[in-house]
Amino acid sequence: MYTTNMQDAKEEVRSRLNIEDVIGEYVQLKRAGRSFKGLSPFTGEKSASFFVSPDKHIWHDFSSGKGGDVFAFVMEVEGMDFRQALEMLARRTGVDLSMYQGSDSQEFAKRKKRMLEMHDMAATYYQKTLLQNPHAQEYIFKKRGMNKAVVQDFRIGYAPDSGNALVPLLKRKGYSEKELKDGGLANQYGGDLFRGRMMVPLMDTSGQVVGFTGRIIRDDPKAPKYLNTPQTLLYDKSRHVFGLSQAKESIRKADYAVVVEGNLDVVSSHQVDIKQVVATAGTAMTEHHLRALSRLSGNIRLAFDGDKAGLAATERAIPIAQNVEVELTIVTLTDDAKDPDELIQIGADKWQKSIDNSEPVVDWVIKQFAAREDLRTAHGKSSFTSAALSVINALKDPVEQEHYMAKIADMTDTSKEAVITKLKNAKESLATNKPLKNVKNKAPVEKMTRDRNQDALLAIALTDPKVQKLIADKEWQIFEGDERKAVARYFSKHSSKEVQSTPSSLQQYEKYVTMLLLHPDMDNVAWNSENRIASATKQLNKLQMNYKKAKIKQMEKEARDRGDEAEADELYRQFSELIRGEKNAR
Repeated sequence: MYTTNMQDAKEEVRSRLNIEDVIGEYVQLKRAGRSFKGLSPFTGEKSASFFVSPDKHIWHDFSSGKGGDVFAFVMEVEGMDFRQALEMLARRTGVDLSMYQGSDSQEFAKRKKRMLEMHDMAATYYQKTLLQNPHAQEYIFKKRGMNKAVVQDFRIGYAPDSGNALVPLLKRKGYSEKELKDGGLANQYGGDLFRGRMMVPLMDTSGQVVGFTGRIIRDDPKAPKYLNTPQTLLYDKSRHVFGLSQAKESIRKADYAVVVEGNLDVVSSHQVDIKQVVATAGTAMTEHHLRALSRLSGNIRLAFDGDKAGLAATERAIPIAQNVEVELTIVTLTDDAKDPDELIQIGADKWQKSIDNSEPVVDWVIKQFAAREDLRTAHGKSSFTSAALSVINALKDPVEQEHYMAKIADMTDTSKEAVITKLKNAKESLATNKPLKNVKNKAPVEKMTRDRNQDALLAIALTDPKVQKLIADKEWQIFEGDERKAVARYFSKHSSKEVQSTPSSLQQYEKYVTMLLLHPDMDNVAWNSENRIASATKQLNKLQMNYKKAKIKQMEKEARDRGDEAEADELYRQFSELIRGEKNAR
């Protein structure tokens, strides 16, 4: 009998793994009593401070402060989210995740599995066809200058020009015409979508083929130079980072990622052993792109074109980077090279030097704005400051804002006060003209303090509907921090089943919910199955008492501020009674 409980799937995968074997593929471990230890894969430490406990099935890296179970490790080291890590380890252990899903999910999983197998067959077919076509080999190995190692690493191949080669092959393998069209391999007429092109597979973070980029190799002014897989069940261009499966280890070690515009820029970089390079494949940078990269490093270097379109793309990336909390710098190409591939042909060392000399994104953008205006004129100064301040306004750190306002004042030979006034006026104008529907999205987020007891309570509740019901019976406001309040509020509406993944209504707090799912305080005796109801009740009563005390103190302060001493004294009396009641209950 199938079950919809993905927590069972997680536990089944975990039961088939030795955590030390999985981590041992990335870290050289040595026995240390009942545990293992090794050098951190996340920092450049010289002494072993990375520990693995097979008994508890957990790990902790004291040099970086990271830790968790085997899923948390794979998420960190491979740059995956929880679902991807679960799928990767399920494949390793032979666990069929569709067995743990409902009938709709099983059908979806089956379709996805068939589509992945179909794309893998297509990639293999294109590789074999390349070996049989001298014209394609001439283009790839001689004209493009690729070597066999990089062609093999990226599984580069060739789509025959006949237009009726891949489709018949896949149909003989049992795939329907609908599957071929849905997968982006067949055109509207039922023939091959890709023909006469060098084929570069698009892979997910674990290296599975999800689509293709086809580069035409013959002169044909009517045909597009590049043809990409359309949006499919597997491929979403707003989320896909090209080359991430090949680059993730280098990104983690170098602690930075270089983002270029073209897929072949990535291939050329890898060929000269500069492997921390990925691409957004000709689409605009999105938050999904940066979040995928931020799992590996918080330092992102953009190598976009320096033209007007490149400047606009860089501007759009700044507020996105602020939301994701990554540091953006800009790579400027030397020797008048139009792209990294061309610069690499001049010299790989020049490409690496350009990467090493990247500059902070705001500095680069301000320089670009300055080059487009005559700063000797009042009009030029006004236009420049307006453009520059629009970028500075996106910065969240007031110290950063002040630094760049001083820089703008110096560049325009004006006072810092004038620049501050202009930014203030711009903010007021923006606030006045902003649609009402966006006001709530800009509400200040309450800073959440660390509280292991509250986090442990919510983590246990995710796995125990009885604890969920206890929380639902209380006011969700008694919890501290927006993340905890949101989870508690969720239980007030849903308190009947175990939660295995982040619910759609909590996607905004996915990072926090994932932490609860992966790091429940199960080792604490207070939370074992016999004691957890009593422990949860005690913790909730304490939170409710603290909430009441804080509310009364706030009301007392407000009463005194408006001069109502009688009400303030009554509130103070109520507060004192609460304190005495607490002491008597101990």
